Amino acid sequence: MQNQSILLILALLLWPLTACKTEIISPAPVPAKTPSSSNTSEPAKSAIVSQVSPISPNINQLKAADWSQLKEWEQDTLLPAWTAFLQSCNALNKQLLWRETCKKASTIKQPTDNTIKHFFKHHFTPYQVLNLNGSTEGLITGYYEPLLKGSRTPSQQYRYPLYAPPDELLVIELADVYPELKNLQLRGRLEGRKVVPYYSRAEIENEPTSLKGRELIWVNDQVELFFLQIQGSGRIIMENGEILRVGYADQNGYPYQSIGKLLAQRGELPLERASMQGIKQWGQQNPDKLTELLHQNSRYIFFRELPNNLSGPIGALGVPLTAGRSLAVDPRAIPQGAPVFLSTTWPNSNKPLNRLMVAQDTGSAIKGGVRADFFWGFGPEAAIQAGKMKQKGKMWVLLPKNFSSQIQAQK
Repeated sequence: MQNQSILLILALLLWPLTACKTEIISPAPVPAKTPSSSNTSEPAKSAIVSQVSPISPNINQLKAADWSQLKEWEQDTLLPAWTAFLQSCNALNKQLLWRETCKKASTIKQPTDNTIKHFFKHHFTPYQVLNLNGSTEGLITGYYEPLLKGSRTPSQQYRYPLYAPPDELLVIELADVYPELKNLQLRGRLEGRKVVPYYSRAEIENEPTSLKGRELIWVNDQVELFFLQIQGSGRIIMENGEILRVGYADQNGYPYQSIGKLLAQRGELPLERASMQGIKQWGQQNPDKLTELLHQNSRYIFFRELPNNLSGPIGALGVPLTAGRSLAVDPRAIPQGAPVFLSTTWPNSNKPLNRLMVAQDTGSAIKGGVRADFFWGFGPEAAIQAGKMKQKGKMWVLLPKNFSSQIQAQK
């Protein structure tokens, strides 16, 4: 058995695999009620039907802390984070670790900053999040919900399709056979009797016949579509003025490749300008090189159409995200749904940004203990802030008291 496990792990290293989200993305389709990636705060309970399995984070990456370590905790306006936490409870209340805490939270009918602070201090313990090497500082980036122009029918103007997941896409849960590979999946397709990797971005776009009939919408901009895939969800304004929401449904199983870093390595852009805005500008100036560059990121995202009456896009937890209060994290270090106190700075600034957030999403580029993606919401300002955010930061996750003993009891 041990030799088989070693062989499988070696095979995984040679075959694209994912442990969760894009760039920011929800990992699995949610039943007939799944939103995309935006702002807002009103709970849309009909859309919050997601199976969230119990999560046992790596306790070695969490260090018990004191509330005094959370800078500006006492000054934070907590109601937006409280609303986001109640959203989390819609998914977490079926888990033993969270059931009692969420039940008590639901009894607070008119929350104020003081009652919220008292609740967290009484029922939670802060843990500082560590990297595997024991360091406490990491990278904080941003994401948002973009707006694209689209049509239900293809034309010369609208010629770039968003695809629904193909029927032939296989998703293999490795933990079903090897529990030690929990949270790892393989994606592929059948070729005769063999399971082989699914088509790459270049193969899909050069030979799209395998996806014929899976088109949801056509959009007018190749680069905007690429960044929609990076963000994981968005809105599309149609020719008749109707606005649709789309969200992540699945992906082809390849690792994420940063084209910004690639442009810097090629000497096409200085690294400090390799932001989303800088890449878009480079694409406008170099249309003949654009397609080849985009194909270097072999990862490809499939979408689903979402209801328009949702308060925000759906994250990996299966609940709507809240602008300025939802975080994408690595669930191997921080449990999905947990409150997280973030200490960082505003994009391209030394101005402190210290506030209570909630871990509600994840992504293929979000790996490590102190690593997070800050959800800025929808609109031009959100796009600007997300595009330029690349800050250093620290994080403290708030977990129910007696968390460690409950985790051990579940193992």
